[in-house]
Amino acid sequence: MSDSPPDATAIPGSPVAMATAPAEVAASLAEEHAVLRQAVQARAEEVVRSAEAGTWPAAELTELVNYLQLEVLRQIADEEWLLFRNARAAADELAALRRDHLELRLGIDRLTEAATARAAFTPAQLAVATRDLLDQIDAHLRAEEAQLSAAGEETASTAKLGSQPHEWYALTEGSNIDLDQLPGPAGADAVLDRLLRLRPGEHVVVSSSTDPSPLWRRLSYANPGGYGMASVRSAPPPWEIEIVKRPPQAPLVAQPG
Repeated sequence: MSDSPPDATAIPGSPVAMATAPAEVAASLAEEHAVLRQAVQARAEEVVRSAEAGTWPAAELTELVNYLQLEVLRQIADEEWLLFRNARAAADELAALRRDHLELRLGIDRLTEAATARAAFTPAQLAVATRDLLDQIDAHLRAEEAQLSAAGEETASTAKLGSQPHEWYALTEGSNIDLDQLPGPAGADAVLDRLLRLRPGEHVVVSSSTDPSPLWRRLSYANPGGYGMASVRSAPPPWEIEIVKRPPQAPLVAQPG
């Protein structure tokens, strides 16, 4: 069993590989797909490499499934909402793309099952399932770009239409989050979503050139008592606060009187 996480510096879109200033957000659907394709492929290759060597890639599979669940499934939903409704493609072409989306969801569910119920898969079966999903994603993205593109015009990315950019994944999934790299209300929403997904005992340090207390208030309102906060640095800026997800409290048990 592989107990060590993959080398994060080798994975495009990982918190370590993109710890510097954020990249430009993809403007076209093709550019957005390229970001997804590269990130999924890098994570999938880590899984396949370990699985084909006969070891169970627990950490690598967790990272792949996390990205698939958070980024690829969101891309599917955003495309159907933001792109399909105004697409000039024929109805049967859009229906085919929606069927592809369903198949992708099923493939992601299968890898999620492998991550949570390891006994159901051998390493060899996991390698085959991962390669199949990778090929399926690549073929679908290419078909989608061709069918959604208008004559002589590039299709806008979902990020340009208001969706959360995939480039932000690396900026929110690490143990240090810089609010200055995640601008506007959408950036604050992305950080809040990440904090709400912390596991019990997990903590992150949030830094900002402006007072981050509004973010803490939103988190406290969303889950009263579920988090702890300590000020690491308050003046002069940047502010730094450490946020930890508290373990769930044991239910009170009435004692016999």
